[in-house]
Amino acid sequence: MTLSHEQAAWFKQTFDQLTDNMEKAVLGKRHVVRLALTCLLSEGHLLLEDFPGTGKTMLARALANTVQGSHARIQFTPDLLPSDVTGVTVYDQHQGTFEFHPGPIFHTIVLADEINRASPKTQSALLEVMEEGRVTVDGTPHPVGRPFMVIATQNPIEQAGTYRLPEAQLDRFLMKTSVGYPDQAAMVQLLVNAKVRDRASLVTPVITAATIEQMGGLADEVYVDPAVVTYVAELAEESRRQPHVKLGLSARGCLAFIRVAKTWAAADGRDHVVPDDVKVLAEPVLCHRLLLDAEAQFSGVTVSSVIARLLEVVAPPTDRVA
Repeated sequence: MTLSHEQAAWFKQTFDQLTDNMEKAVLGKRHVVRLALTCLLSEGHLLLEDFPGTGKTMLARALANTVQGSHARIQFTPDLLPSDVTGVTVYDQHQGTFEFHPGPIFHTIVLADEINRASPKTQSALLEVMEEGRVTVDGTPHPVGRPFMVIATQNPIEQAGTYRLPEAQLDRFLMKTSVGYPDQAAMVQLLVNAKVRDRASLVTPVITAATIEQMGGLADEVYVDPAVVTYVAELAEESRRQPHVKLGLSARGCLAFIRVAKTWAAADGRDHVVPDDVKVLAEPVLCHRLLLDAEAQFSGVTVSSVIARLLEVVAPPTDRVA
């Protein structure tokens, strides 16, 4: 079974409606908004890394407000405990039994604000739930339900007192992107409406959790030509051979690539993936998965330059696929 033209058209129409709704809060950042929605519909998690005051939290809250589901914000600090995230088992003296009290992770969309300010022990509390959609407390697994998405933010400056995310956790994020500063037109519009203190409050729910699952199921039916699959596999192999790359694209990263490419194609109203989908998504899918060695900085090599080099070296499939 593949996606029909009618289903693809409906998917695009709904996706555009969601994008327009979120742009009430995040002005002039349509591409970033589309990436965030693609991540949600692909059942993945999103890492936002940017400077203070660029709208990372606003984007996360706008996405949460768009969905008719519950959402929570966890402010990660050095004194945050794993149980503050996952929940805790409490003994009920009247019943004589242990009762589980769920933590804030049991919501549809969870904003992990400044995730790198919490200790590695607390960060590791997210490993299981991000991969398997459940939390195990005192040996008992507790599913968090679907849809479920973690949106984490971190600040690339002010590194004092922060704990770098380990590669195992970075790989669990489907995509990493940044919001960036608004252009002049968006900034002017923002300043003209300065009386609006909370732009995320302008965003109202327009989609149910059930519809998100339905759209995710449709995205799974998007056709991927074997040549495109081979293209992604070749990019992965080449990433491990690049100079100054200590850790290349993993198998989980390749699966992520295919998943988001399917959703991106459906959002464009297509029933098949084209090589350009892979090229557009290369930066957000790869940038946090490639680890450079210590000499890279002295050689002027960055992750972005490695990704650009990969797209140059590995030839895309012929126009047959398009």
